[in-house]
Amino acid sequence: MGAKILVSACLMGHAVRYDGQAKPLVHPALDRWRAEGRLVTICPEMSAGMPVPRLPAEIEPGKSEVLTSDARVLESNGGDLTAEFRQGAQNALALAIEAGCAYALLIDGSPSCGSSFVYDGRFSGDRRPGEGVTAALLRKNGIQVFSDRDIDALVEVIQRRASNMTRGAVSL
Repeated sequence: MGAKILVSACLMGHAVRYDGQAKPLVHPALDRWRAEGRLVTICPEMSAGMPVPRLPAEIEPGKSEVLTSDARVLESNGGDLTAEFRQGAQNALALAIEAGCAYALLIDGSPSCGSSFVYDGRFSGDRRPGEGVTAALLRKNGIQVFSDRDIDALVEVIQRRASNMTRGAVSL
């Protein structure tokens, strides 16, 4: 079996998003990886004890690095959820390390899981380049992060790795 993949629970059909919905991702590779026992599922927010449903949350405007700066994750009513999002990221990292995950497949746009964009922090629906707290922490610790829109790139990386491992094998 190849390396494990940490996956956002919402992509696997779990209704864990802030609005009580799922965002199921349908792709043949997911079915194959599930059958191979390679998927490790987590919702960072739920792992930190946040309820479903919950108010929308975004990384505050003009800030980006929640891990190492004063940037905060705020609810639409102004409540500060930075500690919860940091805890969820730590939980996801601990699970990924424990399970041996080399990759993560995360829902883009989320203040936890966004890997190429997040929302602008004004609850306007506008996007800006950036990454969520969990995606940032996973990357900082050497886990390759892919968004749901980049699953084909993840498939290629995994196939390349498997091919290189096969070529590197010595037969007796």
